[in-house]
Amino acid sequence: MTTASTAKAVPFQYNRPLQILCAVFFVVFAASAYHPIMAEDWWIENGLVFLCVGALIVSYRWLVLSDLSYMIICVYLAMHEWGAHYKYAIVPFGEWIKHAFHTNRNDYDRVVHFAFGALAYPQREILMRKAKLSYGWALGLPVVLILGYGAAYEIIEALAAWYLSPDAGEAFLGLQGDPWDTHKDMFQALAGAAVTMLLVWLLTRRRAAMAARGV
Repeated sequence: MTTASTAKAVPFQYNRPLQILCAVFFVVFAASAYHPIMAEDWWIENGLVFLCVGALIVSYRWLVLSDLSYMIICVYLAMHEWGAHYKYAIVPFGEWIKHAFHTNRNDYDRVVHFAFGALAYPQREILMRKAKLSYGWALGLPVVLILGYGAAYEIIEALAAWYLSPDAGEAFLGLQGDPWDTHKDMFQALAGAAVTMLLVWLLTRRRAAMAARGV
């Protein structure tokens, strides 16, 4: 599996790992689209997914990401699709969390927002390869950008809810009675990005130490 430092520009027809990930996501997407709990909310939730996938397709000509980056993106989108199918508020896994930890709401959306933070890794890869940032900046800036993306999404949610029907707006916002939901979602994305970059830092230090010992 290639990483940010070992990625190569491989034509899609020869990129078998990416082909497998595309096939997996297509199956997940099809399952999510099959009789979703609330069709209107499903379409709204997938608006940015269509833009994201479209951007990845268009940018493939000049920026082929690593296998690890594509895998992180695929896992995150799959988690999002599961949430979109159940309009997030009644995802079975979130119901299990609710009963297991005696919470007042279905917290699956919190899990997905934390997973969104893992996208700091492909963001770091883009900054390293296209912006030519130094090691330190490439570790810190993705965390800030993920927080900014999360805040922007919350604003989009609020604007969309303003114009949608009451039921669709409530489903899309997913507050579930928590007035601090927006703040907690942004914090989860920030925490996910910080943890991701911390892991990258630890692993790169370990790899450098092993290389210095000739291992």
